[in-house]
Amino acid sequence: MLMRARKKLRLETERLTLRAPIHSDFHSWSALRHDSEAYLTPWEPSWNIDHLSRRAFTNRVYWAQRSMSGDTALPLFIFRRADQQLVGAITIDNIRRGPAQAATVGYWTGQSFARQGFMREALTAVVHHAFHVMDLSRIEAACLPENTPSRGLLERSGFKYEGVAQSYLQINGRWRNHVLYAALRMDRRGKTDIG
Repeated sequence: MLMRARKKLRLETERLTLRAPIHSDFHSWSALRHDSEAYLTPWEPSWNIDHLSRRAFTNRVYWAQRSMSGDTALPLFIFRRADQQLVGAITIDNIRRGPAQAATVGYWTGQSFARQGFMREALTAVVHHAFHVMDLSRIEAACLPENTPSRGLLERSGFKYEGVAQSYLQINGRWRNHVLYAALRMDRRGKTDIG
């Protein structure tokens, strides 16, 4: 039952619909990723040679289905409600149950949709869902220190700076430090100073 409920999950916001990827999203996804490649690759792990292939996308859809049914991740595509245009994606991943009740959030936006508030709207909806429906207590996020737009998004969305993780992820083939942020369901921390 959980699998069915999660598979059909749709989050609606003022301007967006968030739902799991399906096979028919391939052309929209591959076109948006292709058109945004130069914009995205400085911030992401290196793309495989077949990153934009139908086969890679099919594997992504199957991974999404398995992850949602196993309660290990919540991968969602973000669509503009006005025209059902794919804007980007957001994923609650690495869900840890038991005493932790924590997960990690990651996201990307196509270049043509950046700086329009779409990701803040999506992140707010996903964090609310994670806290109030999935019963998570902590959502973590990480980004490159120089990624000021992502850092600003996290801070405006209620995430607090927690420190630096050395050699956190490989970006463009190099191990890179990342700044760490977290949002807590019952957050009593004040504003943090990041210098």
